Amino acid sequence: MSSSLMEQNMNVVGVNPRKRKASEEPHTNLTFSLDELNQDLLERVLSKLPASSFFRLRSVCRRWNSVANSATFQFACSQIPFRDPWFLMVDQYLDQSIVFDTTEGNWKNLSHPMFLQQSHGCKPIPVASSGGLICYHASSNDLAICNPITGVRRELPPIGEASESQTLHAIAMHSSQKDDDPTTYKVVMIFGEFSNLAFRVFDSKKNMWEEEVMLVQKGEKSTQSDGVGYESTVYFLSKTGDIVATNMQKSPFKQYSSVRLNENGDDVICFLTCSGTIMACNLAEKTFFEYPRLLPAYFEYSIDVVESKGEMLVVVLSEFLETASLRVWRFSNEERSWQQVAAMPPSMSHELYKKKVDINCVCHRDMIFICVCSDDFSSYVMCNLVTNQWMELPKCYMNGKAKEFMSAFCFEPRVEAVV
Repeated sequence: MSSSLMEQNMNVVGVNPRKRKASEEPHTNLTFSLDELNQDLLERVLSKLPASSFFRLRSVCRRWNSVANSATFQFACSQIPFRDPWFLMVDQYLDQSIVFDTTEGNWKNLSHPMFLQQSHGCKPIPVASSGGLICYHASSNDLAICNPITGVRRELPPIGEASESQTLHAIAMHSSQKDDDPTTYKVVMIFGEFSNLAFRVFDSKKNMWEEEVMLVQKGEKSTQSDGVGYESTVYFLSKTGDIVATNMQKSPFKQYSSVRLNENGDDVICFLTCSGTIMACNLAEKTFFEYPRLLPAYFEYSIDVVESKGEMLVVVLSEFLETASLRVWRFSNEERSWQQVAAMPPSMSHELYKKKVDINCVCHRDMIFICVCSDDFSSYVMCNLVTNQWMELPKCYMNGKAKEFMSAFCFEPRVEAVV
């Protein structure tokens, strides 16, 4: 092991790598090698290293190579309660697995899993994530779960022809791990016409899809104050003279995205409808309802929904008074109205004016990752909801050319997450 790598690992575990002067303790040698640690202690030390160190373990020495595949090492990793998130980037080619590492603040090109390199048919697209796992969707509603760190995948059984033939609206995923048990997860698919919504749940413990459950609309059918419901399309004249439809075209890379909330112990799945409103499905109550519209239907804007520490937030990019604004909102159940949580500084948001960009967002705890893109513009911004600090990320260059990403999915880099 090189001395520089030794110092790096010793600093992580709180050991000062500097040697004392010989005049202070002439007969004491304080240097040691991590190879002198017993296996259990070595694995605990290595499990506390940044996740990117996993890729370097195998090349250090034979012993460390064996640690990477050790079940006890993976258990030690599972005892780390939180990992700084990585963001899996999605571009139009779907031929690479590039992530942004928030710990080191740089881009990484992961080994692209073989099952994603299909040359025929529709390439699998990431649609949901939870913990250390990513859910991919292919044609005919085929789903696969993958650990992007290890590349291990699992194809889910078919959902059935009856469900496949219906319009798919949202896919959500939730994973968990308790004590010594392996990772378990559930995948939810919501489909059907809005007058006849239903959902099905895949349980990894049972390795099967549960029976289809119908959803009943809560309260009367929603008609917003502007007269536009979630199944309606209204055409209006924009400021530039273009005819615009309120029927929103969602990005194919975020077509089935949704957020999962836990409200008083109930699982609630929220997603955007084609008219730009937000639908919430309570799986426990078997009901669904529509949130009040944030902006009038005739406004031109881009919108996305994220989840932050169990709460739904809405990110909106709009143009008004010859400038653009990007703001984060939450819905107050007490006041039955939308309240602003954060706003991009005007000097930053004004750069988006007349760019005709779309926003695709994802959130991890207090951190929102925003992809801002159009045909000739792309930018990636992170927002800290606690401090309201906004930071534009550096461009990602591959072979000397800047990559352009449409969306991102957040996951915790966990080698121990099993599919």
